[in-house]
Amino acid sequence: MTASIVVGLDGTEQANAAAEWAADEAALRGTRVHLVHVQEPSPEVLLPLVPREHPEAWAEELLARTAAALRERRPGLGVTTRLLPSQPVPSLVAAAEDAELLVLGSRAMSGVAGYLVGSVGMTVAGRTECPVVLVRSLGTPDPQGPVAVGVDLREPVDDILDFAFAEAVRRRAPLEAVYAQQLPLYARIGPSVTPDFRVTVAPEIQRSLDDLLASWREAFPDVSTTGRVAVGSAAQELVQSSEGAALLVVGRRSRRSTLGSHLGSVAHAVLHHSRAPVALVPHD
Repeated sequence: MTASIVVGLDGTEQANAAAEWAADEAALRGTRVHLVHVQEPSPEVLLPLVPREHPEAWAEELLARTAAALRERRPGLGVTTRLLPSQPVPSLVAAAEDAELLVLGSRAMSGVAGYLVGSVGMTVAGRTECPVVLVRSLGTPDPQGPVAVGVDLREPVDDILDFAFAEAVRRRAPLEAVYAQQLPLYARIGPSVTPDFRVTVAPEIQRSLDDLLASWREAFPDVSTTGRVAVGSAAQELVQSSEGAALLVVGRRSRRSTLGSHLGSVAHAVLHHSRAPVALVPHD
């Protein structure tokens, strides 16, 4: 579906939140929303409240009801729907082939049933070619909040920063780029004579981060941009940055290993604990 934001629905509160987020994003982008539901695995097995009779009718009603709610939320928004009759992972990956974004519901570690907010959603997020946004039902993100983006100075970041800056422009929001430097083990447990890495290393990394952001600041002069270097766990620092953020942007490798596509440990942790919607942007 060209020029659309695809949303996967499974009847959960998280998926409903994802659809609402997608409608607001589509309004910012001037595009439309395409709602999809995969018939398998059977919703009556995964969602106990779904009637065992006529699951297809339930799915069609879910799509129609959600589409109507989005049109009411955003008058004039184009919304289309489709019931996908095959397995969820390949169906959702195929549905997102020509999409600008794929949006799914996400859950905390102790979340509820629903195949799109659990392992299937995580698998799909690691396989699509387009960015994937995962949304938790934690209330509406602060529309005035910053766009936070995690960067790794050792990895390609152009695709990640391009997405993050474009989102900041759409929202007229500031942008915070975060780089976390994990201390080596000996620096964390060594004797007191061990040099303080926070003093000796962080300023040099800050200069490298500022150098990286210089061309982006020039290209996006209307975006108030800050770079923050933290010493510690990247996942922990990014989760902290998600507090009050409108969106958290992180990268994931698009190359597939012999074990298949998968999310990195930082992205995996952030998806489970971020307070803000998380955008996973593929990169080489």
